[in-house]
Amino acid sequence: MPTEEKNVAIYSTPTCHFCQLSKEFFKENGVAYQEYNVAADMEKRNEMMEKSGGLAVPVIVVNDEVIVGFDKEKLTKALGIGA
Repeated sequence: MPTEEKNVAIYSTPTCHFCQLSKEFFKENGVAYQEYNVAADMEKRNEMMEKSGGLAVPVIVVNDEVIVGFDKEKLTKALGIGA
């Protein structure tokens, strides 16, 4: 379990395989997150593009750290999960 509460957001689309993997990873590790569907929400899509510089999903924000794609190692480190 994370040792401190992290502010986690995921910008995703309903058909994105790596978005689903990311959300499953959060659930398995008890990580609360806010999800934004950038296929339906143009304001959030623009916000995501400002943070990541592109349209690739998922874009995951942990506090101020931006992670593009499902990178388990980076997520684990950013969330303070495991050893």
